[in-house]
Amino acid sequence: MDTHPVELMLKGYGLTTAEMIYRMPDHAHVLNSFLWQDYDLAPDYPKLFEFIEFWQDSIDGPLHSVRFTHRKQVSAGEWRNVVGEFEVGRVRRNTLRLH
Repeated sequence: MDTHPVELMLKGYGLTTAEMIYRMPDHAHVLNSFLWQDYDLAPDYPKLFEFIEFWQDSIDGPLHSVRFTHRKQVSAGEWRNVVGEFEVGRVRRNTLRLH
């Protein structure tokens, strides 16, 4: 079962986006791009480097360059659980507040 993104963010993961610029296999002078995105841990980026290794081992288009950015969207110290219930009409709601 996959881990929910909020759970990953609370464990310190951030959203990493990478643009792979690669050479077309049959036309080495032509560059193309591929976008990759996943939740990863800075500063080591194990998932990103695992994907780059996969690319180098399995994809015919050799990498020209890789640009990436990392955004830590929430951390464990930035949330608190607000427990309570209230009714609006006949709807009952529980609240989890992120700030």
